[in-house]
Amino acid sequence: MITRRNALKTIALTTGAAALHVQGQTAAAAAPEVFKLPALGYDYDALEPYIDAETMKIHHDKHHAAYVAKLNTAVVAAPGLEKKSIEEILRSLDSAPEAVRKDLRNQGGGHYNHTLFWQSLKKDGGKPSADLAKAIDGAFGSFEKWQEQFGEAATKVFGSGWAWLVVRDKKLVIESSPNQDSPLSTGGTPLLGLDVWEHAYYLKYQNRRPEYIKAFQSVVNWDFVSARFADASK
Repeated sequence: MITRRNALKTIALTTGAAALHVQGQTAAAAAPEVFKLPALGYDYDALEPYIDAETMKIHHDKHHAAYVAKLNTAVVAAPGLEKKSIEEILRSLDSAPEAVRKDLRNQGGGHYNHTLFWQSLKKDGGKPSADLAKAIDGAFGSFEKWQEQFGEAATKVFGSGWAWLVVRDKKLVIESSPNQDSPLSTGGTPLLGLDVWEHAYYLKYQNRRPEYIKAFQSVVNWDFVSARFADASK
């Protein structure tokens, strides 16, 4: 027979269990921020008319933020990774725990690639340094030929991915990669990356990816890229 006292006791236990469940959910949701979304570094409309403000806002505040949040979840699930930089993680994916390796590749790559992307953009971004210009001429024939080859690589990416200017084995090369894969994971040093996921250009350019690629050439921060080349050449 269920007495009033027993009924109240049952309600209290049930309520307590529910409270613990909710607390557990809250604790899980509040994973430590090992990695943080970096500031864009300029106004959303700073690259107009080449890249529109609305795209920049959504791309940075929504897409990049989502990569960071999911990366933190993966890192917390594999103790020890929180002590490593994103570069170290991506360079040693094969040694990462198998349970989180895919998320580190996708979400960690998304975080690193986008961080590099924002830094690579600047209105009136200047020209390559003398050393980088010489290396580009030597590897591709001329700066104009490099632009053509880079644009072609970006155009030919099937689906979502990136086009890259990379230092590999002390040589400049143009590469492309699917999804959020990074040249870091295959031993390269990326100097410049162009995001050709549709979220990077669809609001303004719709399906006209070649127009977006051409516009990107007008907002490359060559001071930043040249500095990376100098570091990679040491």
